[in-house]
Amino acid sequence: MRRRIIAYKTVVSAVCLLIISPSLFGQEEREYIRKGNRLFKKGEYAGSEGMYRRAGEQSKSPEDAIFNLGDALYRQNRYGEAATEFNRAVQSGEADSLRQAEGFYNLGNSLLREQKFSESIEAYINSLKLNPDNIEAKYNLAYAQDQLKKQEEQQQQEQNKDQQDKQQEQQENDQKDQQDQEQNNQDQQDQEQNDQDQQQQESAMSREDAKRLLDALAAKEKEAQEKVQRDKAAKAKVRVIKNW
Repeated sequence: MRRRIIAYKTVVSAVCLLIISPSLFGQEEREYIRKGNRLFKKGEYAGSEGMYRRAGEQSKSPEDAIFNLGDALYRQNRYGEAATEFNRAVQSGEADSLRQAEGFYNLGNSLLREQKFSESIEAYINSLKLNPDNIEAKYNLAYAQDQLKKQEEQQQQEQNKDQQDKQQEQQENDQKDQQDQEQNNQDQQDQEQNDQDQQQQESAMSREDAKRLLDALAAKEKEAQEKVQRDKAAKAKVRVIKNW
């Protein structure tokens, strides 16, 4: 009988522990969130971030911890990480439309800081669908739309400038190619003219050489004839006129 009583007490204790444990975890989670909130109010955002992360580890659906963690990251200018946490908060807070609207609003602010205007516009619109009375969301939506328009205009201007630069570069290249081709043609013409002049000079020299050669031959022939005449004159008999 005593053993049955001990076993019964053990089972009851285990059941009580299972009932009490979630409550204790919930209290611990809230304690971390309260500590994080106190640090957040003091401007100690890095410390509050740590508390919110620990709170999130204590619960399977830590909506408050995620939401506050996003705020702490946002205040540290870590907008990309903040957007990730606000996106998680939106997904986990579907049961509370106002909380989800706030999540979309904060998500829009984080995306706006990163100049992701299209995504921020979508977030603000989703926030206003759930809470149409959010004046700040309406203002930020209009601002994001204006910035998106300016961004698109700037991108269009840059594209036009790039296109103009490419066209100008192409024109300059074409002009340079044309100049190079004209220079090549001129060089070729000059070379042909030089070759022709050289050929004419060589031809003129050939005629002069031929003339000199003929003149030399004629001079030699004349000299030979004169020599023959002299030789004949030397062999002729001298006639003496006698004076009887």
